[in-house]
Amino acid sequence: MRQRLLTHATIATMAPGDAPYGLVADGAIALENGEIAWCGPTGEAPAAYRDWEHQDLEGRLVTPALIDCHTHLIFGGNRAREFEMRLEGASYEEIARAGGGIVSTVSATRETTESDLLTDALTRADALIAEGVSAIEIKSGYGLDINTELKMLRVARRVAEARPVRVRTSFLGAHAIPPEFKGRADAYIDDVCIPALEAAHAAGLADAVDGFCEGIAFTPQQIARVFDKARALGLPVKLHAEQLSNLGGAKLAAGYGALSADHLEHLDEAGIVAMAEAGTVAVLLPGAFYTLRETKVPPVALLRERGIPIAVATDCNPGSSPLASLLLAMNMSATLFRMTPEEALAGATRNAAKALGLTDTGQVAAGRRADLAIWNVEHPAELTYRIGFNPLHERIFGGDA
Repeated sequence: MRQRLLTHATIATMAPGDAPYGLVADGAIALENGEIAWCGPTGEAPAAYRDWEHQDLEGRLVTPALIDCHTHLIFGGNRAREFEMRLEGASYEEIARAGGGIVSTVSATRETTESDLLTDALTRADALIAEGVSAIEIKSGYGLDINTELKMLRVARRVAEARPVRVRTSFLGAHAIPPEFKGRADAYIDDVCIPALEAAHAAGLADAVDGFCEGIAFTPQQIARVFDKARALGLPVKLHAEQLSNLGGAKLAAGYGALSADHLEHLDEAGIVAMAEAGTVAVLLPGAFYTLRETKVPPVALLRERGIPIAVATDCNPGSSPLASLLLAMNMSATLFRMTPEEALAGATRNAAKALGLTDTGQVAAGRRADLAIWNVEHPAELTYRIGFNPLHERIFGGDA
């Protein structure tokens, strides 16, 4: 049983309240059995903790460990040529309709072995862990057949076995229509997506169910059929919604009590109202906005007004967001979407945890997991302010460095 007392730290607890960042000056945190036993000013640490192993943080900043709540971390190949095509003037939709985009990654992922997928995924997971990330959501969706969807989810589980990181999996069979079902989206839902979901659930591989509601993907009616199955299986849902157009996906997701609706550049008032009523988190993905050179920003001010929690994630994927830095995503959320540094940090901690249905992490508070990040900075705004700079001093995962 390891007992440790961290002292003389600036602590951004990220607890909701009046104090910005939930700041505790010259604070201390008692860690026991992988949990936070106590947090408060160093001078007020209970006597019971004073004989524990001490670690003087010498004024460093402590935050909850970061959480990347939307990634496509597992895939085969890359789409560097499509990056060139976009720079030459082709749009994301044009590339997708010509057989590129998600479908091109599907071919590479189907051909890549489980072992090789894991090796490549771990390089991306390591980059996130090195920035203080303790939990990562990983989606399937580059298989679009039963065997490859299950292969991807197995690899996602193996990431958590190979590294000290929590992984939440999302079944994303409704990501795109594979070439063999071109023009037959409903048949794909019936013959592949729903059976793959049932198999993933039976194997214990899916923590949630996701979909892509968009003109180049699936209609709200088709997504609803997948969500009906998720509900029958007792799985929570989330949705890629309103990225390129407004099909009412966020409102649909909220109607199913979705954990989150993600992207949201074209979100309207009806979707915002529905999300607020359902408690659905808005996950913003500035990496995709940046990579696709979009111009319509998510309605951050309206999300604020309605009190909708806003999370920030990398959307790490080979096409629209080849980004494996959550710190950079935080900076982008402020620079591109005008979120405040406090909102950006909450978006990568407290609200990211909510977007994944995690109730034991995302804040520095007694009873929470001892998942912490210790930074060589004086103020939490520095984490969002800097570009291409990683000030992590130490990551604590379940109480251990």
